[in-house]
Amino acid sequence: MRPSTPPLPPTQGLHTDGTITREGSLPLVPTAFTPVVDALRTRLGETFKDRMHSAYLYGSIPRGTATPGVSDLDALVVLHTTPTEDDRARAIALQEEIDAAFDQVDGGGILLDSVPNLTSDLELYDAGFFLACLCTPLSGPDLAQQLPDYRPTTLLARETNGDLHLTLPRWRTRIAQATTDTDYTTLSRGVSRRLVRTGFTLVMPSWGGWTSDLDLAANVFGHYYPDRHDQMRTAAHAAQHPTTDPDHLRELVEDLAPWLAKEYTATHGVKAPRP
Repeated sequence: MRPSTPPLPPTQGLHTDGTITREGSLPLVPTAFTPVVDALRTRLGETFKDRMHSAYLYGSIPRGTATPGVSDLDALVVLHTTPTEDDRARAIALQEEIDAAFDQVDGGGILLDSVPNLTSDLELYDAGFFLACLCTPLSGPDLAQQLPDYRPTTLLARETNGDLHLTLPRWRTRIAQATTDTDYTTLSRGVSRRLVRTGFTLVMPSWGGWTSDLDLAANVFGHYYPDRHDQMRTAAHAAQHPTTDPDHLRELVEDLAPWLAKEYTATHGVKAPRP
């Protein structure tokens, strides 16, 4: 029996002119995470000093949906010049320091990028969009002021997730090398998040809106692809409640992901290659 088509959720995430609104804000940070954010802001300045142009939060904490003891802390640091290996080592050490000091957060990461890269033509609709629409300013001048407004177009879809086919070999290698529950839960969360977000951006131009809510994203996708809706809903659940089941991971990577990569390329084309 063919699955019924789920109703299309109302469009959201846009200004009145049709451009995508910026997610999150510092006032939305849950009270439990305020000490974590304050410590991060201080330590970023101490760690990167004059190297740092600006810093941002992204994810559930600035969106106000974080759960103490469960949610991770995600940040982006924009440097004036290309990050070095020393910069990356400092970022890893700082993330580990914050994670150890605060029970409110469970892991996370500090991404590094640079002003020249984020404002380049190549990254304008990928990393630039990420900063302008999905990141909340934490300190320093907001680089979004140098970036364009964004709309839910096929260009944005192609440049954000039109490289899923390149990710599949890396996922297969990591699954083959996984041996611990931690390995599997990390992969379950990461693979599932990427697939739900890719599934959503596949249909984003048709829906005409934006969301980072994984359940809503899966339901929007399901309206256009009802045959894959249950599979995407399961991925959305695993993204928020990762599993140690290797069979679930293999189903995602060997069934949903190859189909999605092929459909994405056919619909939006391939993301511009990076050097």
